[in-house]
Formats: sequence, structure tokens, C-alpha cells
Amino acid sequence: MIVGLIDVDGHNFPNLALMKLSAWHKAQGDTVEWWSGFGEYDLVYMSKVFDSTYSPDAMEPVNTRQIIKGGTGYGLDNRLPDEVEHIYPDYSLYPDFTKETAYGFLTRGCPRACDFCIVAGKEGRRSVKVADLAEWWSGQKRIELLDPNLLACSDHMDLLGQLISSSARVNFNQGLDARLLTQENIEAINAIRIKDIHFAWDYMRESKAVLRGLRLYRERASRKVHGDWGTVYVLTNHGTTMEENLYRVENIVELGYCPYIMIFDKPNAPKEIKDLQRWCNRFVYKSVPNFYDYNPNWKNSKEDNDGQTSIDFTL
Repeated sequence: MIVGLIDVDGHNFPNLALMKLSAWHKAQGDTVEWWSGFGEYDLVYMSKVFDSTYSPDAMEPVNTRQIIKGGTGYGLDNRLPDEVEHIYPDYSLYPDFTKETAYGFLTRGCPRACDFCIVAGKEGRRSVKVADLAEWWSGQKRIELLDPNLLACSDHMDLLGQLISSSARVNFNQGLDARLLTQENIEAINAIRIKDIHFAWDYMRESKAVLRGLRLYRERASRKVHGDWGTVYVLTNHGTTMEENLYRVENIVELGYCPYIMIFDKPNAPKEIKDLQRWCNRFVYKSVPNFYDYNPNWKNSKEDNDGQTSIDFTL
């Protein structure tokens, strides 16, 4: 067979499903290549992670006998067969990203079931081990860990041990659940060569638990990453006020972390939220600590609304 691959999202981050499909088809003796409009194919895979809001769909190719679409951008009910899911990925598809970096999951699923997140619906409301590190890592210098909630898995100490033994530099890409940090797992994290580490503070109702975890990590962590204890994702435009957004940012900075604004439904978000993202994610806050000094227009709006709402931030 001649198999064509289409990464609908583009080539800015490796598509793990396509790398596994490529490896499996090559093992069957098939020819695999990026789809071209000038060739003829027996089968073309179209893979998309993001929905059409962020990743417009591509036109279906006409020069193939069969098309298979997959990925969360097309729905939550499609899965790779086990023999494909657990194959060593074909990293040669993305040489610029994978020369010295391995990508993969050790766990899938998350018990949190946050209403803005697709993980629970796609992978289940339990974090379960799905692979050992050796399944998709073979000595690369760096590891890009894509797990949605590693610390919620009952096997997480064993998996952290595998990351320690690798001696590779690890990026906890999707974040570790700050609410599940303990002295024991922080000691294990300390033994990993960390490239980047991420946490999240999504809901105000979780403030006590998140702050407890962030404080514990700051107290017990053995080293900083890029001058901070780590990055904390801050969800905005999803049930929080501007006052609550700034409260989280200010506490994160005070604790020595780097805040990173995530905007829910960004195309329809207010301009104030987008300005907050620019002020925060471009590190303007380091030279202009007060957001309302960064954009005085919002300061006037704040002053007009002061006294209308009282929020208890006692933690």
C-alpha cells in the first residue's frame, strides 16, 4: 500500500497518532509519506487535535481510494487499535522536533472532569498507566511528557522513577496537579532532570488546595526552572471575574512562579482578557507590575465598578 498522512493542525508540534500509524504501516511493508496532491494513494489519514475554532479543516484529498479521519478535532470516539497505540513512534516524520526528543503518554485519563476539558470524556475519569517509558523512549536527551494528570495515577511513583532513571531532561507539558503534590512525590520530582514544569489554577473554588500545593513545592523543590519555580496556567474567561484573574496572577508571582494566561473561547473573549494575556505572557508584568498601569483604559473601568462587588479571598 501507499499511505499518505495529513497533519491538519500543521507541523508546529508532532502529531503522535500519525507517528504511530506511520511506524505500524512501515512494519507491514507499506510506503508512507506526507500526502501530496501529485501522487496516488491507497489510503490517506487525516489527523486533527484541535477543533475548527483553532484549526480549520483541510479539504479531503481526491487522489486516494480511502480516507480515515481521526483525533479529538474530529470527535472523542475514535481510537487507535492497540497494536498501533503501543508501537514505537516513527520520529522521522518530524525531524526538527524529534532529533533528540521523545514524545508520549505514560498515563491517560483524569478524575477532575473539568467542564472546559475533553480529557475525562475522551479517556475516562481515572488516571491509569498506559505505558512504560521504554515503549516510546530509547535514549533521547529530552522527554516531552503529555500526560493530563500523572499524579492522579496510583502508579505515579513508579513512573516518576522511570523518568529519574532515564536521566533525560523532562518537560511536564500538560502540567502536574498541584493539589496532589506531597513531600514524597516532590522528592521524586526533585530527582528528575526537569526542563520545564507546569501547574494550573483553573477555578477559584480550588484556591486553597492549589496554593497549598504551590507553597509545598516551593518549600521542597530543589531548584528553579528558568528563574522560577515553574509555570502556572491561569484559566480566564470561564467563570472568573477580572479581580479574580488578577488575584491569581499576583499570588503566583508572589510565590515565585511564572503565570501563564489561558483564555477559554478566545475568539469571543473580551479585549480586557486579551490585554491581560499579553501583559502576563509577554512578561510585561515584570517591568509594569500593575495591570491597570499597563492599560489605563481598564483602570478607569475598574474605578467605575469599584464598590459594586465584594469578594472574599480569605484562604
